[in-house]
Amino acid sequence: MSELPWLTIVGLGEDGPDGLSPASLEALQGAEIIMGAARHLELLPDMDAELVTWPVPFADGLPVLMSYRGRRVVALASGDPFWHGAGSVLVRDLDVGEWRAFPAVGTMSLAAAKLGWALEKTPCFGLHAAPFARLRSVLAPGARILATVRDGAAVGELAAWLDGAGFGGSNLHVLEALGGPRERVRSCGLGDVPSDIQHPVCVGLEIAGDGAVLPLASGRPDAFFDNDGQITKRPVRALTLSALAPKAGELLWDIGGGSGSIGLEWLLAHPTMQAAAIEINAERAARIAQNAASLGVDLQVVTGAAPDALDGLPLPDAVFIGGGISQEMLDWIWRKLPIGTRLIANGVTLEAEILLAQWHAQKGGDLLRVELSESKPLGRKRGWKASYPIVQWSVTL
Repeated sequence: MSELPWLTIVGLGEDGPDGLSPASLEALQGAEIIMGAARHLELLPDMDAELVTWPVPFADGLPVLMSYRGRRVVALASGDPFWHGAGSVLVRDLDVGEWRAFPAVGTMSLAAAKLGWALEKTPCFGLHAAPFARLRSVLAPGARILATVRDGAAVGELAAWLDGAGFGGSNLHVLEALGGPRERVRSCGLGDVPSDIQHPVCVGLEIAGDGAVLPLASGRPDAFFDNDGQITKRPVRALTLSALAPKAGELLWDIGGGSGSIGLEWLLAHPTMQAAAIEINAERAARIAQNAASLGVDLQVVTGAAPDALDGLPLPDAVFIGGGISQEMLDWIWRKLPIGTRLIANGVTLEAEILLAQWHAQKGGDLLRVELSESKPLGRKRGWKASYPIVQWSVTL
């Protein structure tokens, strides 16, 4: 029989060891050290192992855990450690074969079973240490959402946040200590959140109200992106995202970020997307970061001038140049980035148009000229007001 890994991760429900599989119980009995949150350790019967309370904040416990490498260690986690749990963090720096895991029934499964919701159709979030804005992309009347939160006080804070976002008519289900003797399920409006909520707690949200709903298609309304006028407007943004063709897990450089709208829409395309916005103006860079926070996405904001500010960044799958395009920048991109990188560049000035036309002639790709007009009052009638034409070059290096 091959040697067992030094680390075993055991998912523990509120019913303690009584709900564990025989393999999980065997792992606990064979451990030299059992490390977990205080409430998890309290659920255990008398053990021969050394019990170590996981410190707060959570990250402080990782070096402690690693100091026991080579001994028989059990790390306790809630429910299914790899479903909005600590599992992926615990094994992040371990080699395959150094660990094994025995999950219990996860909180989300228990919550869905209590509420009668189809789990595969219900967005699930872990909001222990994440901002409530993570919910922004799924807030729409009729939506159902499950989320774990930090503690009882956080339930009231979440209710206030939803009300402030315009969804004050939502219903809230408070699910406490699921799967154990302290289990309790209560439902209320956002203004009637109980004051005696016990940890651990999960909430079920049934969204209602007239708050702004974030559309699913590219080209979201400009109002979602605070800006000082430097923004790729909605119709051009939709064309640009289509040309960028985001694929799950890819990384974008948004050069000349402006409001950050291109990078932000890229991130909204899929939870695995990554993006960095490069902006020379510090005030705009701060505004980009705020826009990212409002939409609940993680956008890396780099304050500086390209191409110098690009050095040291992880190499992208796609690059968008929305401002400050130059011969120097294009030379740098062609010299530094790998074959297969997608490049989309938008130009408004005559100088940018000439530069893009020259590079298109040399490197190929597609060159598109977009002219848009909007209906505007013209005296007592209406007429067309044209925007500056946009020249867009799309090419794969």
